Formats: sequence, structure tokens, C-alpha cells
Amino acid sequence: MTGTNNFSVSRYAPDRGAWGRLTARDSMVRRLDWPLLFSAVALSFIGSLLVWSATRNRTELTQGDPYAFLFRHVLNTGIGFALMVGTIWLGHRTLRGAVPVLYGISVVLVLLVLTPLGATINGAHAWIVIGGGFSLQPSEFVKITIILGMAMLLAAKVDAGDQLHPDHRTVAKSLGLAVLPMAIVMLMPDLGSVMVMVVIVLGVLLASGASNRWIFGLIGAGVIGAVAVAALGVLDQYQINRFAAFANPELDPAGAGYNTNQARIAIGSGGLYGAGLFNGHQTTGQFVPEQQTDFIFTVAGEELGFVGGATIIALLGIVLWRACRIARGTTELYGTIVAAGIIAWFAFQSFENIGMTLGIMPVAGLPLPFVSYGGSSMFAVWVAIGLLQSIRVQRPLAA
Repeated sequence: MTGTNNFSVSRYAPDRGAWGRLTARDSMVRRLDWPLLFSAVALSFIGSLLVWSATRNRTELTQGDPYAFLFRHVLNTGIGFALMVGTIWLGHRTLRGAVPVLYGISVVLVLLVLTPLGATINGAHAWIVIGGGFSLQPSEFVKITIILGMAMLLAAKVDAGDQLHPDHRTVAKSLGLAVLPMAIVMLMPDLGSVMVMVVIVLGVLLASGASNRWIFGLIGAGVIGAVAVAALGVLDQYQINRFAAFANPELDPAGAGYNTNQARIAIGSGGLYGAGLFNGHQTTGQFVPEQQTDFIFTVAGEELGFVGGATIIALLGIVLWRACRIARGTTELYGTIVAAGIIAWFAFQSFENIGMTLGIMPVAGLPLPFVSYGGSSMFAVWVAIGLLQSIRVQRPLAA
């Protein structure tokens, strides 16, 4: 009995019919992580309602069509879901061989942002305008290529049985691979994306079994780098103002601190059950800027209340829990590292997004995974779900 993957069955096995093949213990459908998939779908569904509520009255954005952002969000989710299916079909092991090509494409795309093709949206020069109302944020895809690239290098000798842990030379190569696109993104400057990438790198190294000296060294280098960035004036003034407003919310309540103050008012007014969908005064009054993207959680807090906000956090928790199960269940280091990088990405970005609406984190312009409006971010998180599902379905069956 032979096969090319874990799902193959013998040609001599009896035909169980279409339903039997779908529900068999070794079928791909049975081996998918359904709690992970359902939680991601539920988050996207909730996000569609929140985006609709946040934009239906904003005629300056919708050009009079109250369903414009709802349609685009659903379309982005559908494309993202298709990308997930394609990722599962290809498999994370196949993508391992395509990492050099994917990495090269991602670096070229972030470089294009620094050319006249790049565009500034909401104060961040991090986009490439495609046309027809669509734009691309390449830094979202860099997160994926950093995870795949570092995993490929760090796991190569370990999965081959030549080493128990990555050696110092291998770790240095993997860091070099990550630093190049991070430096380009920093030049935009897109500080929020760089923060996520730094956390991804730390999560990947921890999962790889690299020496703790690298971890502590990177943390120290990060502190020094943050001080240097502030001292050398790399950040734009609006980014500096955001950190100043975080340290002192009353410093500029009508300027840099306006978003955070309005976000707190919106969430605080929701109470336990909220004002009801489409009934939030802060939302309908358009007091919170960028409410469909960075501050989408304020819509949930105001209109769905504590219960709605807690539901979103619980669903994100399920996604992270299932991702941890997948990381622990795989028998190859490559799969473990990929899953760990995704966990670090989702966990930090979710905490940062929700935290900045509550005033416990600085405003960094990061979307809430699966919930916020945005094509590039939606595509990237669904590809990540596809990678997690691929790791899950391609692991050996228990005896």
C-alpha cells in the first residue's frame, strides 16, 4: 500500500462512496481543525456587521452607497477564504520550496512603496494603489514570508536529523533574512508593522530552540534600536505625537489624543449589552476616526457592549488555542516554527489593536485580525489560517 501523502488510500480499498471518502478518518475534511475555521469565519462575520455599522452613514467614504464597505469586506473575506483553500491544497511543505521566490517578491513589493508608485493613506506611506479603488499593503505579506523563510532556514538541519537545535550560524542567517524587509518597512515608516515583525522573529526563535543568548540579545538590541530611532528622527511627527498622547492622554485631547479619547467614550458608553447594532451615538455621529479599520473594536464595545467585545476576544482566544494545539501536534520543527510565528503575530496584533482602543497601548495603526476592514490584512490572515490547517492535515495519523 503506497501513497504520496497522508491522505492517500490504497487502490485496492473498497469504494466507500463520496460521503464515505469525505468522512473517512484519513480524509482531509475530517482532519481540518474545525474550531479554528469556525472561529475565524465567525470573526469575519462579526467584522462585516461592525464595518457596515461604522461606514453606512459616512457618505464621504461611501459616495452615497451605504453597502459599499460591507460588500468590499465580504468580497475581501471571500478572496481570503479562497487563498486559505489554495494554501491548504498546495501545503506548507510545498511552499517551503517556494520560499526564495515568495521572499523575493515580497521584498520587491515593499521596495516599490518607496518609489513614486507608493501612496500615503491615513498618514502611512505603506501602500501601492492598484486602481479601481483597490490598494495593496505589502508589509502584510512580509509577515508571512518572514515566518516561512526563517522556518525554512532554522528547521533544515534539525528536520534532516543533522542537529538537535539550530546553530549560531543558521540563526544569524535567519535574522539577516528578516532584517532586510523590516528595514525597508521601517523606512516608510510603518512602525506598527515593524513591531509585529519583531514579535514574530522572537516567537520563531523561541520555537526553534535557538540559544537563549539570541533571545536576550535581540531584546537588548530592540531597546537600543528604539532609543536610536527616537533620537535620529526616523519617525514622522504624527507617530511621535501618538506615543506622547499615550503617555499623557490629556496632552492634546483635540489632536493626537483625540482618537484614543473618543474610543474610550465609545467603549465606555456600551455598558454590558451595548446600545444595539447601528444605534451607537459615537458611531452614528462619526466621532471616532478610522472606525472601520484601526478602531473597529470601538463599534463592538459601544453597540454590542461588554458581551460583544468579550465574544470577539473569546473567538480570538480559540484561534490562538487551536494554533497552539497544531504547533504542539506536528512532528516536524518546520511546522512548529511556522505555527509559532503565526501565534506570535495574531496574539500581539490583537492585543495591540484592542489595547490601543482601551488606552493601555499606543496607537500603532494595526488592524484587528479578521475583523477590521482591509484587503491586504484579510488576505494575509486567511493565508496564515491555511498554513495552520496544512500543518494540521499533513501530520501523521495516530496509530
